[in-house]
This record gives sequence, structure tokens and C-alpha cells, in this order.
Amino acid sequence: MVEYTYLILSLPRGTTRDTARQILTEHAERGGWEIDRLRLYPDGRRHVQLRRKVIRQVRTF
Repeated sequence: MVEYTYLILSLPRGTTRDTARQILTEHAERGGWEIDRLRLYPDGRRHVQLRRKVIRQVRTF
């Protein structure tokens, strides 16, 4: 079974689309995060839920 770790970002309503893209790109390239959910509210706020796999090492004998 795959396990994930989650990170929630809240971007204020004044954040431009380009700035939001830059923030998400940095998280994806440097941290290995991917978008799980993105919610855009009518007033312009964005809530983004990012996820990445938890890789567990298995001990071999």
C-alpha cells in the first residue's frame, strides 16, 4: 500500500496566477510534491493540497 505525506498551502486572494504557478513549481521540483487538490474560492483565495510518497526502506538480511 502506498503512503503519502500531505502539505496544505493557503494562497491569499491577491496572489496572481503566475505567482501561484511559481510557488507550486518550486515545491514540485525541489520537494517532490504533486498537486492532490486545488480549490479556488469565489473571492480569489486558493487552498492547495500537495502530496508526496513516503518511501520506507526495507531491511534485507
